[in-house]
Amino acid sequence: MKTGRLIAVVGPSGVGKDSVIAGLVAARPDLSVIRRVITRAPQAGGEDHEPISQAEFDTRKASGDFALTWVAHRLFYAIPRTALAPLGEGQDLLANLSRTVLAEAQAIVPCFTVLHITATSETLASRLAARGRESANDIAARLSRQTDALPLELDTVSVANDGPLTETVARALVALYPESA
Repeated sequence: MKTGRLIAVVGPSGVGKDSVIAGLVAARPDLSVIRRVITRAPQAGGEDHEPISQAEFDTRKASGDFALTWVAHRLFYAIPRTALAPLGEGQDLLANLSRTVLAEAQAIVPCFTVLHITATSETLASRLAARGRESANDIAARLSRQTDALPLELDTVSVANDGPLTETVARALVALYPESA
């Protein structure tokens, strides 16, 4: 039996990672999404996640429950070890990851690909404003932040998400599954 592939979806805030992930799953029901553990209240909006207190996060991390952990925007994120089990059954999994853990993820998962979603600054600003979670100053600060380049040794495909979502998803599917195109 073949090993499943972990597809790490990365990109800046507002690029549409969750929308692209949902589109990929709709187009390929054999794909599953890893539900992240986040120290964010469930009523804060955003993706379906397992909300957790900082104390519980620290306890679970110390006990080895998490395969990957990172901090972003004053929140703590994790991928539970158990969430990776379907890879051993040949199932491909999607995970919204931070670029800071990509090398670590590749080291623990034999079959690993990065789907890098991009968009123009204008598109990002518009989407961040529409979410209504941040002030104009916060949005400007996010857009002015420099991001590290993706490690060159990673299997990476990039897809722009400035136009219709259906086109972005179609391009992502061709890039991820060229044999099916």
